[in-house]
Amino acid sequence: MPKKIVIATRESQLALWQAEHVKARLLELHPGLEVELLGMTTQGDQILDSPLSRIGGKGLFVKELETAMAEGRADLAVHSIKDVPMDLPPGFELVAISKREDPRDAFVSRKYARLSDLPAGARVGTSSLRRQAQLRAVYPDLDVDSLRGNVNTRLRKLEEGQYDAILLAAAGLKRLGLGSHIRAILSPEESLPAVGQGALGIEILSGRPELAALLAPLNDPETSACVRAERAMSRMLHGGCQAPIGGYAELREGRIFLRAFVADLEGIRFYRSSVEGDPLDPDAVGHAAARELMAQGADGLLAELVLRVQ
Repeated sequence: MPKKIVIATRESQLALWQAEHVKARLLELHPGLEVELLGMTTQGDQILDSPLSRIGGKGLFVKELETAMAEGRADLAVHSIKDVPMDLPPGFELVAISKREDPRDAFVSRKYARLSDLPAGARVGTSSLRRQAQLRAVYPDLDVDSLRGNVNTRLRKLEEGQYDAILLAAAGLKRLGLGSHIRAILSPEESLPAVGQGALGIEILSGRPELAALLAPLNDPETSACVRAERAMSRMLHGGCQAPIGGYAELREGRIFLRAFVADLEGIRFYRSSVEGDPLDPDAVGHAAARELMAQGADGLLAELVLRVQ
């Protein structure tokens, strides 16, 4: 077992919380282990004036961390799974997916108690195409606008009156002790979560069995099975930041239940899927959901959306 490990992490408040959380767990599990954090600023953190779909996607949040591992400056990276591309670069692997926090979206507003209270023309901010499409599908009279930046930046813009309400991941607010800002939690029926939302993933270089063994206790089998089903669905669809895609799996009575959707940016064309399967084969569950969506025409819609971004 290694005597010292270095964790690569983004330097946002939430990313540092996540890395510190993993560090604390490792120190608890392995007394005597030395753990250091290597804070880094990624391209995704630096470019805040453009939607992710136009500047390279979620891979912009992980590339520098992977470079640090490849160069031997770090042993592992801690990610929000929803920020991890569906296909990792050759030579990297996800060895642990920790127990999920609340996977749902949160409604935050100074003036309104719930989403349905917003009047026509109210301005709602979110960086997620997934949230935007679901909002536009149900509330076409709202002014839905892109909102990027870290959690505190988004909350500040809301307080300044730039938005009437914003939507954020409930997990991030709760982890940062900001749960009091939540006015309402949106059910999966109101806003289907993003693939992997609420879960943390630990990435390492392949071929390091001693490090994988050290990290294995951090893996939560139930969360891992559900998230891997979600990611298999999105991977088969070649889903990325260019398209509104949602995917949320739960374990019920020993079976995985996976709900998924693909939509256009306006929330007009919506394709939905609901499947169940064996948690021992989460990829098969995800592939079944993807095939259902493609049978409805989701693959054609995704191809159109990619062309629109280009």
